[in-house]
Amino acid sequence: MAAVKLPTQRLYGTSFTCQICERNKDATVGDEVWGTLVKEFSDVPDASAITRITVRLVIAAVLGGVLGFERESKGRSAGLRTHMLVAVGAALFVLGPLQSGMQIGDLSRVLQGVVQGIGFLGAGAIIIRSAQREVEGLTTAASIWATAAIGVMAGLGMEVTAVLSTAIVLVILAAVPHILPTPSETDSKSIGDD
Repeated sequence: MAAVKLPTQRLYGTSFTCQICERNKDATVGDEVWGTLVKEFSDVPDASAITRITVRLVIAAVLGGVLGFERESKGRSAGLRTHMLVAVGAALFVLGPLQSGMQIGDLSRVLQGVVQGIGFLGAGAIIIRSAQREVEGLTTAASIWATAAIGVMAGLGMEVTAVLSTAIVLVILAAVPHILPTPSETDSKSIGDD
């Protein structure tokens, strides 16, 4: 069956011209559709860019997973998947504008949005028990916030900074509780007590 050539056609009451057909009289509407699809999915120009994006996203996911595993192993509300998604999401919020040509200086607005959004997500992890006036989830909320920052570093291609930051946060989460005295060893204070 031969392809139908439609150099000019009416679509939804408006006239359009097949751009490929104008340049190549043997082209079809299918050729234009294919050409448009190729252009639509060509935001990554070459294999090195694909590799760079993949490495940054995988690093963000792995580093977020390390922190999430620590939180999940302690039975906290935000665990492995949450931390991985926060890190990958933060990396994507940086990678997208960089891929579209946004200047590094203009990224500050994007980063402000990421910090605010993660603040709301972290606030959901914080629980105040009114009867005992105790705060729970504050460390998990802070770890979500730090995970977003680590994801941003990975997205910017600052992998060493992201890895070092993850190590420091992991030490804070895992080692500091063993160094500090437990609440039973110190005077217990509730919210508002001095």
